Amino acid sequence: MKYTIENILSGFPDSSREEKFTSLLKTREFLLERIVSSGQITPPGEWLSQEKHEWVLLLKGRARLRFREADGLCQMEPGDAVLIPAGCFHRVEWTDPGQKTVWLALHYA
Repeated sequence: MKYTIENILSGFPDSSREEKFTSLLKTREFLLERIVSSGQITPPGEWLSQEKHEWVLLLKGRARLRFREADGLCQMEPGDAVLIPAGCFHRVEWTDPGQKTVWLALHYA
Protein backbone atom coordinates (compact mmCIF):
# COMPACT_ATOMS: atom_id res chain seq x y z
CA MET A 1 0.00 0.00 0.00
CA LYS A 2 1.28 3.47 -0.84
CA TYR A 3 0.68 6.32 1.59
CA THR A 4 0.31 9.90 0.43
CA ILE A 5 1.25 12.76 2.71
CA GLU A 6 -0.73 15.96 2.18
CA ASN A 7 -0.12 19.32 3.85
CA ILE A 8 -3.40 21.10 4.55
CA LEU A 9 -1.50 24.36 5.16
CA SER A 10 -0.28 24.58 1.56
CA GLY A 11 -1.76 24.59 -1.91
CA PHE A 12 -4.47 27.11 -1.03
CA PRO A 13 -7.06 27.90 -3.69
CA ASP A 14 -7.70 31.54 -4.58
CA SER A 15 -10.01 32.77 -1.83
CA SER A 16 -9.83 36.48 -2.62
CA ARG A 17 -13.47 36.66 -3.75
CA GLU A 18 -15.11 33.93 -1.69
CA GLU A 19 -14.29 31.39 0.98
CA LYS A 20 -13.08 28.05 -0.36
CA PHE A 21 -14.27 24.76 1.13
CA THR A 22 -12.28 21.58 0.51
CA SER A 23 -13.68 18.22 1.65
CA LEU A 24 -10.83 16.26 3.25
CA LEU A 25 -12.70 13.20 4.53
CA LYS A 26 -16.36 12.29 4.26
CA THR A 27 -18.31 9.34 5.69
CA ARG A 28 -21.95 8.77 6.61
CA GLU A 29 -21.17 9.94 10.12
CA PHE A 30 -19.07 13.05 9.50
CA LEU A 31 -17.50 15.53 7.11
CA LEU A 32 -14.03 16.98 7.69
CA GLU A 33 -13.26 20.05 5.61
CA ARG A 34 -10.70 22.80 5.24
CA ILE A 35 -12.04 26.32 4.89
CA VAL A 36 -9.85 29.14 3.58
CA SER A 37 -10.99 32.72 4.20
CA SER A 38 -9.43 35.99 3.07
CA GLY A 39 -11.37 38.69 4.88
CA GLN A 40 -14.82 37.17 4.26
CA ILE A 41 -17.60 37.52 6.84
CA THR A 42 -21.18 36.37 7.18
CA PRO A 43 -23.30 39.00 5.38
CA PRO A 44 -24.77 41.64 7.73
CA GLY A 45 -28.06 40.57 9.29
CA GLU A 46 -27.57 36.88 8.42
CA TRP A 47 -27.01 34.03 10.87
CA LEU A 48 -25.63 30.56 10.17
CA SER A 49 -27.20 27.46 11.69
CA GLN A 50 -26.56 23.84 10.74
CA GLU A 51 -28.39 20.55 11.25
CA LYS A 52 -25.18 18.93 12.52
CA HIS A 53 -22.69 19.84 15.24
CA GLU A 54 -19.58 21.62 13.99
CA TRP A 55 -16.23 21.54 15.76
CA VAL A 56 -13.94 24.20 14.33
CA LEU A 57 -10.18 24.54 14.80
CA LEU A 58 -8.39 27.67 13.60
CA LEU A 59 -5.09 26.56 12.06
CA LYS A 60 -3.79 29.84 10.62
CA GLY A 61 -4.82 33.50 10.63
CA ARG A 62 -7.31 35.15 12.95
CA ALA A 63 -11.09 35.40 13.18
CA ARG A 64 -13.97 36.60 15.31
CA LEU A 65 -17.22 34.69 15.78
CA ARG A 66 -20.51 35.89 17.28
CA PHE A 67 -23.14 33.63 18.82
CA ARG A 68 -26.70 34.94 18.94
CA GLU A 69 -27.29 33.57 22.45
CA ALA A 70 -24.09 35.11 23.89
CA ASP A 71 -22.82 38.62 24.45
CA GLY A 72 -19.62 39.76 22.79
CA LEU A 73 -17.29 38.34 20.22
CA CYS A 74 -15.25 35.14 20.34
CA GLN A 75 -11.72 36.02 19.22
CA MET A 76 -9.92 33.07 17.63
CA GLU A 77 -6.17 32.67 17.20
CA PRO A 78 -4.24 29.70 15.72
CA GLY A 79 -4.82 26.62 17.86
CA ASP A 80 -8.20 27.80 19.20
CA ALA A 81 -11.16 25.47 18.77
CA VAL A 82 -14.88 25.84 19.42
CA LEU A 83 -17.84 23.45 19.33
CA ILE A 84 -20.89 24.92 17.61
CA PRO A 85 -23.90 22.76 18.56
CA ALA A 86 -26.46 21.85 15.92
CA GLY A 87 -29.09 24.59 15.60
CA CYS A 88 -26.87 27.25 17.23
CA PHE A 89 -27.13 30.59 15.46
CA HIS A 90 -23.70 32.06 14.82
CA ARG A 91 -21.86 34.26 12.37
CA VAL A 92 -18.33 35.08 11.27
CA GLU A 93 -17.85 38.75 12.17
CA TRP A 94 -14.29 39.11 10.89
CA THR A 95 -11.42 37.22 9.28
CA ASP A 96 -8.01 38.81 8.81
CA PRO A 97 -7.92 40.42 5.34
CA GLY A 98 -4.11 40.59 5.45
CA GLN A 99 -3.55 36.84 5.48
CA LYS A 100 -5.25 33.54 4.79
CA THR A 101 -7.42 32.30 7.65
CA VAL A 102 -7.48 28.50 7.58
CA TRP A 103 -10.10 26.53 9.47
CA LEU A 104 -10.49 22.79 10.01
CA ALA A 105 -14.19 21.99 10.44
CA LEU A 106 -15.63 18.67 11.58
CA HIS A 107 -19.40 18.27 10.99
CA TYR A 108 -21.09 15.36 12.78
CA ALA A 109 -24.47 14.19 14.08
